[in-house]
Amino acid sequence: MSRSLGQLIVVENVVGAGGTTAALRAKRAAPDGYTILMGHMGTHAAAVAFNPSLPYDPQADFAPIGITAGMPVLALVKHGFPAHNLQEFADYVRVNGAAVKMAHAGIGSVSYTTCLMLNTILDVKPTLVAFQGTGPAMNALIAGDIDYMCDQIVSVVPQVRAGTILALAVATPNRNAALPRVPTAREAGFPAFDASAWNALFAPDKTPPAIIEKLNAALRDTLNDPGAHKQLLDLGADLPEVEAQTPAALAALVKSEISKWTAIIHAEARH
Repeated sequence: MSRSLGQLIVVENVVGAGGTTAALRAKRAAPDGYTILMGHMGTHAAAVAFNPSLPYDPQADFAPIGITAGMPVLALVKHGFPAHNLQEFADYVRVNGAAVKMAHAGIGSVSYTTCLMLNTILDVKPTLVAFQGTGPAMNALIAGDIDYMCDQIVSVVPQVRAGTILALAVATPNRNAALPRVPTAREAGFPAFDASAWNALFAPDKTPPAIIEKLNAALRDTLNDPGAHKQLLDLGADLPEVEAQTPAALAALVKSEISKWTAIIHAEARH
């Protein structure tokens, strides 16, 4: 996008509260196109159900720019964990319960939400351990300080390939080309574990349409750049089709995802 815009883009990782801290900062930024947010399923969908006092409205307080990529979610365990597939994992955690530690990046984050879904499906109740982002959580998993977590494929391919952690299953109907040896949750006998996260760019509300159009054009250029396209696919990402690369498509996705995850989270809370 820097090449398309002819301007440097500085990436600032703002940790905390499953990404909602960063979203709030972006909401409060000047609507001039110079501060944009990489939001995701957690910040702009699941957080609505988890936090009745969420200090922003994902639909009203942001101008959608475009979807960057879909990210299949994997169930991951530390090296040496006494389970080699999802069924063995379920059996072990049912027996050991709170002695098993699950990492997440904050309530409402993708890692928290998708593992909450997994825990409910498997009927397990581990000890939940919060970290300031999935990066620190992954470091703890690699070090063996926690037992398992759920994370997006784009963040874990190198570790899985290197064998520093084990991927038990990918939560999509089909295997992923980046990790073809990892079975799907459906193959493991748990088809209800179906979760592909997404990431997308947003600007503060009231950002002029001309600026949104320029940022969207730069994003489209990036998604269609052969080098960037290949790199994202190699990391396991699902890239949006041309018709899904518009601000309107992102707005529709946010609306539908809020509805989907609110229903799932409320049902799991009752469970």
